[in-house]
Amino acid sequence: MSSGSARVRLDSVYLDLIHEFPLRPLRDDNDLDRAISVIDSLLDRRELSAGDDDYIAILERLVEDYETEHVFLPDVSAMAVVRHLMDANELRQIDLLPVFGARSVASEVLSGKRKLTLTHIQRLSAFFKLPADVFIDAPADPTII
Repeated sequence: MSSGSARVRLDSVYLDLIHEFPLRPLRDDNDLDRAISVIDSLLDRRELSAGDDDYIAILERLVEDYETEHVFLPDVSAMAVVRHLMDANELRQIDLLPVFGARSVASEVLSGKRKLTLTHIQRLSAFFKLPADVFIDAPADPTII
């Protein structure tokens, strides 16, 4: 097979996807939901072609652009996240002993008297099965990196 015929096949896969869900700016939350659904269905496939990969890359960019412009996520402290997760999962302070190691440490951290350590953050991430950055407070000064 020549490289020209391989390119035609690639273009066919890519064009089929564009026909199903055209790549155009997302205009509302319905477009966003549909785009995410298309991405999810493609990622559920066992194997992706180069055309699938190209299509997903562009559609992800469109989703990112829409969310950057239209979706506001408020800054939430790490402890607010922990408290919310505890409430949502009906957990008590004692349930987090595997994370904090001792009742006194759990009490001090949850009351705000002690900050989360890197070890706490790693354990919270594993305990709640969430990315570690969920438990890291943003710097007060956004210019600090």
